Amino acid sequence: MDKLEQKKFPIGQFQCPEKISDPELDQFIRTIKEFPSKLKHLVENWTDEQLDTQYREGGWKVRQLINHLADSHMNSFIRFKLALTEENPTIKPYDEAKWAELQDSFNIEIKPALQILKGLHKRWVYEMKCLTNKELQSTFHHPEQNRNITLRESIGFYSWHCDHHFAHIENLKIEKGW
Repeated sequence: MDKLEQKKFPIGQFQCPEKISDPELDQFIRTIKEFPSKLKHLVENWTDEQLDTQYREGGWKVRQLINHLADSHMNSFIRFKLALTEENPTIKPYDEAKWAELQDSFNIEIKPALQILKGLHKRWVYEMKCLTNKELQSTFHHPEQNRNITLRESIGFYSWHCDHHFAHIENLKIEKGW
C-alpha cells in the first residue's frame, strides 16, 4: 500500500465477514458505543488551527471530518430504523463530499457534532442491543451499491467507519506531534 493509500485507509478498507458472529457483533456495538467519548477525548482541546488542518493532502479538514461523522451516522440511524419498519426500503444516498462543503460542516465549532454523536449513538446502541437475530437480518436496499444490506452488516460497517475516521485524526495528531 502506498503512502497516500495508507493515509486514506489507515486501518484498511472495510472487509465484511461472510458471517458475522454474535461475539463480533457485540464488539462492533461496543466500538459504536464508545466512539463519541473516544473522539471527544481526542479532539476536545484542539485549536481552530488544528481543527482546520487536513488529515491528509487532498482530504477534509478535521472539522469537516467530525461533522461528516455526525451526518453519516444520522443517515445510518435513519436507514437502520427504516429497515426495521419497512420491507427492504430503498434508501436515499447523499453526496458526502458536497455535504462536507456546506457551511455547517466547514466553519462551525465541533461541539454540536460531538453532541449529536453522543446522543445519537446512545439511542442507536440501545436499539441495537434490543434486536433479535431475525431483526438483525432486516435489510435496506442501497441503490448506488445495487444490493441489499443487512443490519448486521451495517453495524459492522459503522464500527469500521468509527475506527477508520478516528485513525485519520489520531494519525494526524501523531504526525504533527500535537
